[in-house]
Amino acid sequence: MATSESARLSKAVKQHYMELPQGEKVQAMYIWIDGTGEGVRCKTRTLDSEPKTIEDLPEWNFDGSSTYQSEGSNSDMYLIPAAMFRDPFRKDPNKLVLCEVLKYNRKPAETNLRYICKKIMEMVENQVPWFGMEQEYTILGTDGHPFGWPSNGFPGPQGPYYCGVGADKAYGRDIVEAHYKACLYAGVQICGTNAEVMPAQWEFQVGPCEGINMADHLWAARFILHRVCEDFGVVASLDPKPIPGNWNGAGCHTNFSTKEMREEGGLKAIEDSIEKLGKRHSYHIRAYDPKGGLDNARRLTGHHETSNIHEFSAGVANRGASIRIPRAVGQEKKGYFEDRRPSANCDPYAVTEALIRTCLLHEQGDEPTIYSK
Repeated sequence: MATSESARLSKAVKQHYMELPQGEKVQAMYIWIDGTGEGVRCKTRTLDSEPKTIEDLPEWNFDGSSTYQSEGSNSDMYLIPAAMFRDPFRKDPNKLVLCEVLKYNRKPAETNLRYICKKIMEMVENQVPWFGMEQEYTILGTDGHPFGWPSNGFPGPQGPYYCGVGADKAYGRDIVEAHYKACLYAGVQICGTNAEVMPAQWEFQVGPCEGINMADHLWAARFILHRVCEDFGVVASLDPKPIPGNWNGAGCHTNFSTKEMREEGGLKAIEDSIEKLGKRHSYHIRAYDPKGGLDNARRLTGHHETSNIHEFSAGVANRGASIRIPRAVGQEKKGYFEDRRPSANCDPYAVTEALIRTCLLHEQGDEPTIYSK
């Protein structure tokens, strides 16, 4: 399996420099979503002192013509700090800064889905929407071959790998452990991890998070994952069906609840929301992957623990349904539901916004409602 040349550089030599004192100065790594809607970019600036809040961080800019976000003749884009985390790579007092992107005219870039999502979340904050997202991913070599798979064949069939233990069942656990600790250090609301059904496929969960924090924390966790994999010389793929054939795809199951759903008798509110979702299936499918449903079409086949992309379904403890109500929720008559349709490479701003629009703002039809300021 191919690993990157950078991973072969001496980490012991690098550590000598990383341990040097930096005085009062602070390194702030600004992170943003590029024009693909999937990739993350970053660059670092020096601050004179440690920022305590987002307001302490200056705006910045970058060349959007090199990130698929503008033309070369008018390429300046603005980075607007939106969420701040501790930096697990450079350590305290250094920071990771998740940013929104604005165009030259100060309007949100096409892939800045946070801008509208935040406004939608503010409209329903009195209902206290909670989310938890289950991010699946696949570890690949730099040649695109799954980590640990035979170079000229396939591993044994699926069965022993889900939550597996042992060198012949768990492929790449060092990466998973490093990512988990890095997220905890950063302040990301990571709440768990496990090996998935396909060998070299893993999952981590983020949540519960309220409102806009859900997508902020998942994007931060994704950035940290890509950086950890970079250090190990491998690639984390969020492709929803990285290996064709009889292998599980990768999703980003999204758990959702409101204050009403979590209180006694909340099952009624859950069922009402599911009914609304059933009438707006095509709108959600378009919102649940960055290519308007084309990526998910490879994954949502009705096989390998998925529903069919063309049909809406719901059920208690049914992992072949669009929407799953956990068995404990059905018994206790309150809690949350799980939307199993979002793809692994979804934009969590788009997913959480769509759920709010349909379930809490009672929108209908194939297009989102435009609200006045």
